[in-house]
Amino acid sequence: MLNDFNLTVAADERIAILGPNGCGKSTLAKTVTRECYPVIRAGSSMSILGREQWNVFELRSMLGVVSNDLMSAVTGEATGLDVVLSGFFSSIAIFSNHAVSPEQRKTALATLEQLQIPHLAERPVSQLSSGEAKRILIARALVHKPCALLFDEPSNSLDVVARRSLRETMGMLAHAEIGIIMVTHDLADIIPEIDRIVLMRDGRIVADGAKKEMLTSERLSDLFATQVEVAQVGGFYYLW
Repeated sequence: MLNDFNLTVAADERIAILGPNGCGKSTLAKTVTRECYPVIRAGSSMSILGREQWNVFELRSMLGVVSNDLMSAVTGEATGLDVVLSGFFSSIAIFSNHAVSPEQRKTALATLEQLQIPHLAERPVSQLSSGEAKRILIARALVHKPCALLFDEPSNSLDVVARRSLRETMGMLAHAEIGIIMVTHDLADIIPEIDRIVLMRDGRIVADGAKKEMLTSERLSDLFATQVEVAQVGGFYYLW
């Protein structure tokens, strides 16, 4: 649940929303994608990309979403290419009512090539590792050239090698000047290209500012309600 929430994010900004499990991060992500709607109150308002009202499918054509909900939904015998193509239709696979154009197929294959995973095009998703499936979802999020990418707990279920690959991919996307909103409880998810950190607890923003000011032992000990230490290595921050 979000309480007395006030946040502005520029379309081309690279920002991380950090907080413990249950603090409202995923609710915020789903509010942005219009899976959740705020309660109407006097004086409250919400706009996405400058508009307060959206056709959900039109909005989703402008946002690239990579989430654990999608990971769970994309199952069965859909191939990697099918999942990437589904990004054009805001679905999770290609169904009988979808007419895929040659240009869309060409773009999907080019996106798989961009992420260096063309070999996954014909593989059923059910046969992919968690890391491979995550990269397929990133390709799905990119295929329609969105204004911004939204990552919800991006490294969940990934091993060390897959996490490193994922972070390299996110860094590449950040250098391509795509806006990134990352929602996470894991400090190590925050790639060096992230400029701004928002700290959340109990459905509220408790701090918002530059990364060096936010990611300190004192602030994070307060955020997670336990004594922690923070270290920085190669532009990444680690917590223990």
